[in-house]
Amino acid sequence: MFIRSYEDMPKVKLPLGQEVKISDSTMRDGSQMPGLVMSKNHRLKIYEYLHDLGVEKLECFLFNQRDKDAARIMLDKGYEFPEVTGWARAKKEDIDLVLQMDGIKETGILMSVSDVHIFDKLGMKSREEAEKKYLDALQYAADHGLSTRCHLEDLTRADWPSFIRPLVKKIVDIDPDTTIRICDTLGLGLPFPDAELPYGIPKTVQELKKLKVRNIETHIHDDYGLGVANSLAGYWYGANWSNLTFLGIGERAGNSELEKIMMFFITRVGGFEKYDPSELTAFARYMEKEVRLHVPRNKAIVGENVFAHESGIHTAGIIKCPFTYEPFPPEMVGGRRKLMVGDSSGREVIKQKVEEIAQQIMHVKINVEKDDIRINKIYADIHRQYDGGRRSAISDDELKTYVEKYFILEPVIDEVKTDE
Repeated sequence: MFIRSYEDMPKVKLPLGQEVKISDSTMRDGSQMPGLVMSKNHRLKIYEYLHDLGVEKLECFLFNQRDKDAARIMLDKGYEFPEVTGWARAKKEDIDLVLQMDGIKETGILMSVSDVHIFDKLGMKSREEAEKKYLDALQYAADHGLSTRCHLEDLTRADWPSFIRPLVKKIVDIDPDTTIRICDTLGLGLPFPDAELPYGIPKTVQELKKLKVRNIETHIHDDYGLGVANSLAGYWYGANWSNLTFLGIGERAGNSELEKIMMFFITRVGGFEKYDPSELTAFARYMEKEVRLHVPRNKAIVGENVFAHESGIHTAGIIKCPFTYEPFPPEMVGGRRKLMVGDSSGREVIKQKVEEIAQQIMHVKINVEKDDIRINKIYADIHRQYDGGRRSAISDDELKTYVEKYFILEPVIDEVKTDE
């Protein structure tokens, strides 16, 4: 098999072949990121981006007026996707807030299942008290016609034999179509198939399937940097949903990133033409400019440097064939390729940039050999700067000055010989 183009790349298949979907928590869990404030207008714009991407569901709070106002406007738009869903603690009054929002047909219900949450956070006297509270809330939601998602908070620190298995069986008895959310609250989950409960995400999914759970969703925090790996492991072993946030925003280290999971499925797994990633870069720039969220330059998929190339080996490869060093074309996510000149750049990228800038200046397409005397002079001038301690890349304005000097204003007399 020869793999020399994007079209040649073989795609993997999910072993169980189930239909998989994405739910988004950017406005719910993401909004809890310390120091981040989302206005109503921010939420509405995020909703539009999620709609353009083709995300199937989103969840939102309904506790304050701006949350309710944003949810109302989203619902009134009448989009099929993303479906707007609610979120509630295991309290009747929280579920009533969802019921009061005409048009919302589903709610998540928080069910904290580890002992540290049951006893130390919630101050309950026993697991039995916790179970009754959670099942009563679920029954109330189901009796009032809501679809449900049961968020088993801190499941990766919970007691499976004595508490989780009996609880899940009772949940399924009340609502056979409920979605059980695997909440890896501290990012303790492991994606390895042999990792045992409560940490192993594959075994967690398999165990839930044995308990006749029809809909399984992962919600993974990224404290150990395993968020995406665990979300993919969930899908691989039979989960049909993953709850994600754009750019991975959220509390502490955040959540699994929506853009990474989406692009993995589009480019690496067969049959995912339903998503449209062309606005991902614009979405990231919006979050950076308007929501004031810093996006690292090397952030996968949407970072400023994802399609930027500077080193001699990389730029030479990219100029000849972008497939050499780019896993997918930048246009696919609305990005743009950038060739940069820095201390690791060779003559190939300098030649390329000179041709581009010369055409802008003279309005004539020119071709220059990379061993042209003028390219050698520019190369030598640039590397003298780095020998002298320069620490920044060479800007296009600086390169324009070199082009004007060596190609327009100053005649070339003697060749400068240098080693690349």
